[in-house]
Amino acid sequence: MFNFQIHATDGRARTGLIETDRGTIRTPAFMPVGTAATVKGMHPEAVRAAGADIILGNTYHLMLRPGAERMARLGGLHHFMNWEKPILTDSGGFQVMSLGALVKITEEGVSFQSHVDGSKHFVSPERSIEIQRLLGSDIVMAFDECTKHPATHEEAARSMRMSMRWAKRSREAFEANPAPALFGIQQGSLYPDLRRESAEKLIEIGFEGYAIGGLAVGEGQEAMFEALDTAPELLPTEKPRYLMGVGRPSDIIGAVLRGVDMFDCVMPTRSGRTAQAFVMDGTLNLRNARHAEDAGPLDAECPCPTCAHYSRAYLHHLFKTEEMLGPMLLTQHNIWHYQQLMQGLREAIAEGRVQAFAKTRLDRLSAAAA
Repeated sequence: MFNFQIHATDGRARTGLIETDRGTIRTPAFMPVGTAATVKGMHPEAVRAAGADIILGNTYHLMLRPGAERMARLGGLHHFMNWEKPILTDSGGFQVMSLGALVKITEEGVSFQSHVDGSKHFVSPERSIEIQRLLGSDIVMAFDECTKHPATHEEAARSMRMSMRWAKRSREAFEANPAPALFGIQQGSLYPDLRRESAEKLIEIGFEGYAIGGLAVGEGQEAMFEALDTAPELLPTEKPRYLMGVGRPSDIIGAVLRGVDMFDCVMPTRSGRTAQAFVMDGTLNLRNARHAEDAGPLDAECPCPTCAHYSRAYLHHLFKTEEMLGPMLLTQHNIWHYQQLMQGLREAIAEGRVQAFAKTRLDRLSAAAA
């Protein structure tokens, strides 16, 4: 089962529900990233308690370790990592392309060497879909090439058109062994005409949802928002829209205002491991000496267990002494912060006050950065 219902709109912002066999996803939704069958530093129970309805798994990393066929023999990704709610798996395209000189791209697919042990692999659209089905994904992503940035119009057009051919092959492979949902990925870099062409080709193929790819790859927030001023509107209104790899709280707020429903990013977990906390007024570096004797919580407005039970001084101590509990507690807080942001956005959209909500949050972030 896969069904998307929009319950309320406020301008271009939408809130609704995605219904799957493994549970309901409230939108706008942020998906914590579980790269290698774990949201780093958190028990699955803690991820659930933070309010996450869905997480993301990484096809590239899981195909290398422990391997897709082994995962299937062990009961699939959900059973393997003790996560009973929905999982979206990315196609592996972004990670493969990021290997640079270790990658050879042809019309058939991508040949590459593993960053783990140098072993040689080949992934085609068909193999990517097969891997994701072996993992047991609830939302499968079409295989695509993440267009480099910057790219000329000619380079972006070539990349996008190959991704659209791969999207058709992904759909055909998916239909041979269907799961609840397959999402196509719009490409086209920062060129509106290419984004439109990509959307038209994806709609012709037909997908249960649509992702916006090729952004948050170094173009900066202003350019990303300029692309998002039109890109989501080119996709079907009645289907979920997923902005891949985004991002900071201000990025998410701006994208929700432009009609995006789903997000993922490693930022809250990666920042948790490097002593950076997201708070209502920006970010904190817990390694800074000014926290050494601060008995207050990370964020007095946050309801998470870290803020309820531990002080900034204690967290500072944990990072200075390199205790593993520090990254765990800070990651927990950051995931809660992101989920609280999404809950606030959902409520604001439903109540017709999302512009005021966004202004208040963005004003506080701007003031903190000044």
